[in-house]
Amino acid sequence: ISELVASHDIDTVYWNRRYQPDAINADKALKTHLNASGVEVQTYCANLLLEPWQVKTKSGDFYKVFTPFWRAWQLQLAVAPSYPVPHLPTTTLALSSDALEEWSLVPTAPDWSARFSDHWQVGEAGAQQRLAEFIADKIGYYADSRNGLAECGTSMLSPYLCFGEISPRQVYHAIKQYEAVAPEAGAGCIAYLRQLCWREFSHHVLFYFPDLPQQNYNQKFNGFVWDNDPQQLRAWQRSETGYPIVDAGMRELWLTGYMHNRVRMIVASFLTKDLFIDWRYGEQWFCDTLFDADVANNSFGWQWVAGSGFDAAPYFRIFNPILQSKKFDTTGDYIRRWLPELANCPDSYIHFPVEAPGQVLQKAGLNLGKNYPLPIVNHKLAREQAMKRYRQLEHT
Repeated sequence: ISELVASHDIDTVYWNRRYQPDAINADKALKTHLNASGVEVQTYCANLLLEPWQVKTKSGDFYKVFTPFWRAWQLQLAVAPSYPVPHLPTTTLALSSDALEEWSLVPTAPDWSARFSDHWQVGEAGAQQRLAEFIADKIGYYADSRNGLAECGTSMLSPYLCFGEISPRQVYHAIKQYEAVAPEAGAGCIAYLRQLCWREFSHHVLFYFPDLPQQNYNQKFNGFVWDNDPQQLRAWQRSETGYPIVDAGMRELWLTGYMHNRVRMIVASFLTKDLFIDWRYGEQWFCDTLFDADVANNSFGWQWVAGSGFDAAPYFRIFNPILQSKKFDTTGDYIRRWLPELANCPDSYIHFPVEAPGQVLQKAGLNLGKNYPLPIVNHKLAREQAMKRYRQLEHT
């Protein structure tokens, strides 16, 4: 940037503000350097609807609990419409650039990204299409359907928001405009805006607690006993836990770069509270594999599930993967979609095949331990152990 400024007599540099600790430091350093060179810098809020420092408690502190943040956020929200697409003159600057193909970004040995294009249209046009489809087909039912797994009721806009291919301002106005003409969809619109606010809250928290991706917010958790078994971590990563809802979610993640939000909570709870593996291992795996791996959302979500973070789930909230599967994927459609090896397993046993009689397994073509793994942990015993460890933590 310094070379461009010096070579082409540029007097002003513009960018949209970022909120990750390393990004903030980089932007500050660049701004200081440019200002010292006599170059003006103008920055804008584009990645959030409200800046982290705009939403404060009455005492002037930052919010640590979501519900009061949600109330205050709504009261302060006055979102100006998005700017129109600018009509810029053709540049006369002789700018040289690498060709994207020269960077060899696409994996080849093997090409593990080969199926991504089946699920995503990368770019602004894809983002706008996904938003239009969500509002037309799903927003009215979002409050009730967002947790259902058979037919995904979520917007799937998070990757586009993460990479700036659509702005939260565009999403907000599109939903408010639809709500104005379809008031019967009000509950769904509010439920979705609440999720948009959850995203803002995570950035709010990261801004004031920049160690969120590495450090427990609740310092008591520094003494929590993690097992961190590398073989169990590998089984979780490779969809080999023997719990179909967990394995289906991890398979969806590997094949598409995405995972349904309800399943994210299930697999995170399983890793931290069934396998006793430090949430940071899960956070890093999601960071490596998720299309929408936003630092704020990702680290905030993992600490929320583990119980160590801001406004975290209570320590006794331990997801039962079998009951969660039966509740949100009743007929097993989600499991069959991502685990075709279980395609012929009947509904009554697909949520936990190890309970199926031998003749049922044989008819379904299942040889547990061979073409589908046996459970790597007993959930009931793991839950009891988790409660014991968490109670010990509470009394430290």
